[in-house]
This record gives sequence, structure tokens and C-alpha cells, in this order.
Amino acid sequence: MDLVASPAEITTSATDTLLAIECVVVLACLWRTPTGDRWRIGLWCWVLGLLAFVSFLGSAAHGLEMPHPWRAALWKPLYLSLGLLVALFLVGAFFDWRGRVVAGRLVPCSLGVGAIFFGMTEFLDGGFIIFLVYEAVAMAGALAIYSFLAATHRLKGAGIVALAIFLNLAAAAVQASSLSFTIWVPFDHNGAFHLVQMLAIAVLGLGLYLGLKPGAQRVISEPSGDAN
Repeated sequence: MDLVASPAEITTSATDTLLAIECVVVLACLWRTPTGDRWRIGLWCWVLGLLAFVSFLGSAAHGLEMPHPWRAALWKPLYLSLGLLVALFLVGAFFDWRGRVVAGRLVPCSLGVGAIFFGMTEFLDGGFIIFLVYEAVAMAGALAIYSFLAATHRLKGAGIVALAIFLNLAAAAVQASSLSFTIWVPFDHNGAFHLVQMLAIAVLGLGLYLGLKPGAQRVISEPSGDAN
């Protein structure tokens, strides 16, 4: 299978691959952390693992010449994984805000929301626009939660996670734009999006790691009668 002829698409494919590798590295670092709630770690590892999977698929879709039906087929698991990871990201935010019990109850709902999003991309035109709206709503909610946690000093690293979410929203804005530039190689809006998202993932990993340290969660707000 040959590479595509467009230099910008090759750059996009390469940055997608780098993003996938970064997600795997951050995932491995979190998983090997000796402290912290293993349920929480596992949840964030799922988020990062799905993003790595999406990035590998995106690398193939952007970088390889293939028949149109093959390329269209690649976008199906890609959109499904995107829908699930965004929903699980919000579950992670609720875990840090309300605790494991509430987050656990939200997991089935999040999987359903991810499936609904995938169905909308299948049966409605403009799948990318649907994703941007879906991501923006979910990330705005997560940003509000982590901003609150940072302002009330309830979780170490919450401010850094909030910064990572802001960077992710900025990356989405870049992807929706017509930005293009050249730094040794040509970047279109997709390649530029990956650069900002790589920074966001590095910041997210740091914020999550700080939140895993002993005593990081200063106040755990669980419903009355429930326990971790």
C-alpha cells in the first residue's frame, strides 16, 4: 500500500502516529504508578488507550492510499472510539468530583452516550461537525469540574488538568479552522491540531499523576451511606 501524494497529509499521518505513541507512554506511566486508586487509573488508561487507537487509525486514514470503501470503513471504529473516550473522560471528571460510586453509576450511561454519538455520525451527514459539538459540550463540563476542584483545593493537579482540557478545546478550534503553515514540512489544520493535542496530553498526564499522590484528594464527596 502506497503513501498518499500530499505532503501535508503525510505530516498529519506522522503527527497522528506520534500522538498515539505519546498516549501509550503516558498510559504506561500512569499504570505503573504505585499509589492511587486503581479504578481511577484504569479509567484514565482506557481514555488514553482509546485515543491511541484513534490516532493509529487516523494515521492510516491520512497517510495511506486505499480504496474509498476501506477508508470509509476506518472511520467507523474511529468515530465509535472517539464517542466512548469523550464520554469516559467526563466520567473521570465526575470521579474526581463526586467519587467512585457516582462515577461507576455513570459508566453505563457514558457507554450509551458514546453509542448514540456513533449512531448520529452513521445516520446524519456532517459527522465531524457532530463530533466537534459533542466534544465541546463534554469538555466544557469537565473544564468546569476541574476548575472548581482547583479553586477549592480539593484535588492536587486539578488546575493542570483544567489547563489540559483548555488546550484540547484550543486544539479542536485549530482543527475546525483553515490554518496551514510550514516548519520544515507543511502542516494543515489537522497536523497543527495534533501538535496542540500532544501538548494537551503531556499536561493531562502530569495533572493526573499529581492527583494520584497520597493525600492528593483532600475532600471526597460521596453520597450519604456510600463508601469507596
